[in-house]
Amino acid sequence: MNDPKPGLSDALENDLPRAPTHMVTATGPGRNWMLMLGALGVVFGDIGTSPLYAMRETVLATGGPFPQHDDTIGALSLIIWALFIVVTLKYVVLIMRADNDGEGGTLALASLAHRSPGIGRGVKMTIGIGAVLGLALFFGDGMLTPAITVLSAVEGLGLGSREFEPLVIPLTLIILIGLFAMQSRGTAKIGTLFGPFMVLWFAVLAVLGAISLIQTPSVLVAINPWYAIRIFTEEPWHAFVSLGAVVLAVTGCEALYADMGHFGKAPIRKAWFFVALPALLLEYLGQAAAILRDPHLASVAFFSVVPHWAHYPMVILSGIASVIASQAVISGVFSITQQAVQLGQLPRMEIRHTSATDYGQIFVPRMNAILCIGVVLIVLIFKSSAALASAYGIAVTGVMVIDTMNVSLVAARQWKWKLGLVIALFGLLAIIDFLFLGANMLKIPEGGWLPLAVAGFVFVLMETWRNGRRMHMEKIRSESMPLNLFLERADKTPVRVAGTSIFLSARGDVVPGALLHNLKHNKVLHERVILVHVLVDDTPIVPAAKRIEVEKLGKGFYNVNIHHGFFETPDVPRALEEARPFGLAIDVETATFFIGHETLVPAEHSALGRWRLWLYMRLAASALSPARFYHLPPNRVVELGTQTTI
Repeated sequence: MNDPKPGLSDALENDLPRAPTHMVTATGPGRNWMLMLGALGVVFGDIGTSPLYAMRETVLATGGPFPQHDDTIGALSLIIWALFIVVTLKYVVLIMRADNDGEGGTLALASLAHRSPGIGRGVKMTIGIGAVLGLALFFGDGMLTPAITVLSAVEGLGLGSREFEPLVIPLTLIILIGLFAMQSRGTAKIGTLFGPFMVLWFAVLAVLGAISLIQTPSVLVAINPWYAIRIFTEEPWHAFVSLGAVVLAVTGCEALYADMGHFGKAPIRKAWFFVALPALLLEYLGQAAAILRDPHLASVAFFSVVPHWAHYPMVILSGIASVIASQAVISGVFSITQQAVQLGQLPRMEIRHTSATDYGQIFVPRMNAILCIGVVLIVLIFKSSAALASAYGIAVTGVMVIDTMNVSLVAARQWKWKLGLVIALFGLLAIIDFLFLGANMLKIPEGGWLPLAVAGFVFVLMETWRNGRRMHMEKIRSESMPLNLFLERADKTPVRVAGTSIFLSARGDVVPGALLHNLKHNKVLHERVILVHVLVDDTPIVPAAKRIEVEKLGKGFYNVNIHHGFFETPDVPRALEEARPFGLAIDVETATFFIGHETLVPAEHSALGRWRLWLYMRLAASALSPARFYHLPPNRVVELGTQTTI
């Protein structure tokens, strides 16, 4: 039985993008504009809905429920310069330069840093652990984002009329449960509307913000960074604590980089500079201007710029935008789960493709159920977006720190930047990241424990599975017969029957256990015996010309290596049909696939330890059957039971 490649932290040349909900495939002169439109719908859903709560939480953190003039201007200045430095300079300008064969994302950057020349084993190990930790943190963020965005939007009903307040939680749960229930149908049709709706969203934000700004233009002084710095010089501790709220304005910046492979650098940068950034700046300026006019509006900052007649239409529009942001994150979790499975970080799971044309459209039933339960529980526990804001941010800032460390290494070792420039530039960015992380760590007692708990659980899960699989494979290898030795004795087999047998092999140099069991019990070999080894390459998609390798071993034996990328779901029968140009014609409909069905038995003194062995055995038992995972024809599969002690 073959399993996806184990050990991401051992060989980091892979990217797990965050939110590939759909991939725009326009052609001709309008291609860049279509890609830009698609980027607005997918990439900017999270950061685009931050105005729902970011200004409110920042102003309340810096000035309390009734902030003074300087408090509001300082809070606004902090948000503006967070957008300029963290999102624009760090991610859009610098980090997007570090692409992994056109792909982006935290793990793409980690793999790039991992390949840097002249780094020691300790540094590589640190990069590997950081990459897996970043993956775990994203799962924590994936549960919080749908909850806080949808809840923030629906809370607008209660602001319009107190009669609607009791409906906020039930309506939020209905929207979220409905969103998860629709995942199995795919997002192809919904995805085509993402871009236009987000254009409308950003346009409305810009218009409402500009109208409020015109009424109080003095708020423009916040563009001067001195007002952000002054908070730190006058009240350093108070300013430090407020950073835990400021970070809410930059959540989603990772998506700018992660979706680079789907839309390209230029469309994402254009969408940010010409649409998203101006709209967000105008909206935040407008909210701050409204608070300056009436400090009592601080607790309803987002709706403070909305005319009374447009309140409920804005609730509906913000609800749609929040669903789009949530959909992007959910799809990103599906994508990451798929790739974690392919890379051996998680057990095999059912992965369904919901679109015949857009590869990113996938549905993972098990993860969808886990996310749905988690998000519903989060809403019921925290009950308000203000309370959820205390839990939000730690996962994001943790990823920020990891990205800064990795890109600095890439700049020094691969871009050949001068060491002084690297230390000065990325040292400053690292200080900012650690300030954000430190400020968010203060929120642990108030709810920040939640994403850390989720990330910690996922990290332990992946490390247990990875270590368990490595020990499992070592055990199988130690008990397996070398392939060359078996071939020497193949002539002594008493009977060779007509037909083709196909065995999935975990390694290319040993005999599959299923083959030995078949020979032991049935005492026959087929005329043609094909040993198939499925490999996960370090690219998103493997070209058709490099999909398959065939090696003729003699005596009717063939070794076949099937390559696929970490973006792809392996389909063994389809790949085998492509072996004819290599001198191996296979009729999948008449061949017999042999796979092993393993029963794990705990050793008396397992190297995994008691509780990790128990966890690994449960994970192994929950893994999807290799017959289903590799799309083997059900009526052509023979399972042979084996027992392994670990």
